[in-house]
Amino acid sequence: MKIAVFGTGSVGQALATRLAGLSHSVTMGTRNVETTLVRETKDFHGTPAVAEFVTANLSIPLKSYAEAAVGAEVIVLATKGDGSQAALEASGNIDGKIILDISNPLDFSKGFPPTLFISNDNSLGEVLQNAFPNSHVVKTLNTMWAGLMVNPRMIEEDHTVFVSGNDAAAKATVKGILNSFGWKDSEVLDLGDITTARGSESMLPIWLRIFGATQNGAFNFKIVAAKPA
Repeated sequence: MKIAVFGTGSVGQALATRLAGLSHSVTMGTRNVETTLVRETKDFHGTPAVAEFVTANLSIPLKSYAEAAVGAEVIVLATKGDGSQAALEASGNIDGKIILDISNPLDFSKGFPPTLFISNDNSLGEVLQNAFPNSHVVKTLNTMWAGLMVNPRMIEEDHTVFVSGNDAAAKATVKGILNSFGWKDSEVLDLGDITTARGSESMLPIWLRIFGATQNGAFNFKIVAAKPA
């Protein structure tokens, strides 16, 4: 499958590497290739500079959003939430493409921990779907650390990944990608249409506070229910 990964940070690098390792044709997309390549410092996660990543992963070229999107069946949206719509707008015609949306509406304007700039009666997933009505937005993987997204079996017991989206075929494709990462069918919880992304995006405040309390990002949520009487 030809896949474009938008975003060059820790999430984008993790997803691009894993997808390429699964024999997909992967291109990484960014707003400005030249500007991105001159960044030399690691981020606060310790993620390698993009130039270092590209040099170490020659099979994953770095292109503009528009160039990366050409021919891609799936766009993995791993950008910061406040840049997600602009990234897709810069991609040209994305009608019919699946948008695997990992972005979250995090607002860092008042420091850490961030607030949400969209919540309650809307979601970033819905905003993107409304802005690109002929593409298929599927919100998933946005409630966990990047390393766990692509390697769920680092947690021995079962845990949960949420999926939201309007198009059944698009969700089936995304579920196939999740399975290839190691997610079990029983761990994939389809919440329903894209409006249900309001729920998963709203989990970020508690995720961030758990991370702050434990200083460990390698955790996840697990949905458990009482057995029927």
